[in-house]
Amino acid sequence: MKDIELPKTSPMLEKQFTFGTATSSFQIEGDAENRMESIWDVFCRTPGAVADNSDGVVACEHVLRWRDDVEMLKQLGVDAYRFSISWPRVMNQDGELNEKGVSFYIQLLDVLIEANIKPFVTLYHWDLPQYLEDKGGWLYRQTAYDFANYADKITAALGERVYSYATFNEPFCSAYLGYEIGVHAPGRKGRKRGREAAHHILLAHGLGMQVLRKNAPHALNGIVLNFTPCYSASDSEADKLATEMADQYINQWYMQPVMEGSYPYVIDALADNDKPPIESGDMEIICQPLDFLGINFYTRLHYSAPIKAEDLFHEHAHQAPMTDIGWEIYPEALRELLVSLDKRYKLPPVYITENGAAMADVVEDGMVDDEGRIDYYTGHLNAVNEAMESGVKVSGYFAWSLMDNFEWAEGYEKRFGLVYVDFDTQERTFKNSAKAYQRLLASRK
Repeated sequence: MKDIELPKTSPMLEKQFTFGTATSSFQIEGDAENRMESIWDVFCRTPGAVADNSDGVVACEHVLRWRDDVEMLKQLGVDAYRFSISWPRVMNQDGELNEKGVSFYIQLLDVLIEANIKPFVTLYHWDLPQYLEDKGGWLYRQTAYDFANYADKITAALGERVYSYATFNEPFCSAYLGYEIGVHAPGRKGRKRGREAAHHILLAHGLGMQVLRKNAPHALNGIVLNFTPCYSASDSEADKLATEMADQYINQWYMQPVMEGSYPYVIDALADNDKPPIESGDMEIICQPLDFLGINFYTRLHYSAPIKAEDLFHEHAHQAPMTDIGWEIYPEALRELLVSLDKRYKLPPVYITENGAAMADVVEDGMVDDEGRIDYYTGHLNAVNEAMESGVKVSGYFAWSLMDNFEWAEGYEKRFGLVYVDFDTQERTFKNSAKAYQRLLASRK
């Protein structure tokens, strides 16, 4: 059976390096009847929005089976578990806590702590309460303050149980996919909407960090950003300029305000009507000191000069080899990303908070032989190791995902899990990648 291999001298094999795995609330929890509706519940009912016309009403039944799922974490031997809290589960529409929902997370946290597994909690992983979307969602400035109220109440209720808080997971996806091109919930479109949503999410992050500093000063507090490194399709100046614009629009649009309190200069290329609604003091609120930065990485993309006059760049299709979701496998981009961010910014401690691959998994004779995923993890873990050898300070790595789940607009058709889930029976099966990850973690000094 194939192993995930790292150099024997790798600092990632020392005990202080954190290894974990990750999930998110809407993707695994189910138990929809005991929470408010989220934007994803409504989006899933939109014809054609989800590839297999599925939804997250049942998902992996994690709320029912969470104790068994913690046992899987213990078997894997992880140091930490990254999961998100469902805002619609823990808050009522009046802005007060739902005690039943809060109790679920307190039980989960207590059992994780008892198992010596550090809880890394994300406050927002895309499942905005629908009643807030009805008021305008992330296009409505007040939603940032509603987030701060939610963050205040839930962190106070959880006390000192949480090792680390992230305010948001992947603001790019919420803003760009959800409000600019409309392929994720809530399915709105338009550059003006995308930039407005992004600004209000970043504002909410800043307000949330102020709350965390007050309520959870003991915790490691930060944000999780996703990066898709941008590569030029040619050496022409026009293509290289367009690639730089793409990087600023897709990646640095979220990183630069958080780290430096300003938007990248691509903002000057936007029509005035498409620019975000920045109010006095906003950038100072957004640029809060971070205890850590979470980096999610899956793939890279190529760009060239725009074909249409109104565009800033032209995005090319993914190149082979690709995962089952159609994303190029290119581990070198992760190393180059980490080195470039470390050179560009004064970084806090970095965690790779998501990295993984969708593969066309099948169960045969009770086993899932996913060698392609093992190769993916080996390549990317070694890329992280090489970045660390170059001087980048990386403190941990989380495999995405603990188990197969509801993969957003792809429904249940794409499997990222270390653990195979039969969605008819809810039976969980360790894939060979899970066993390889388990062996890697057990081999540490």
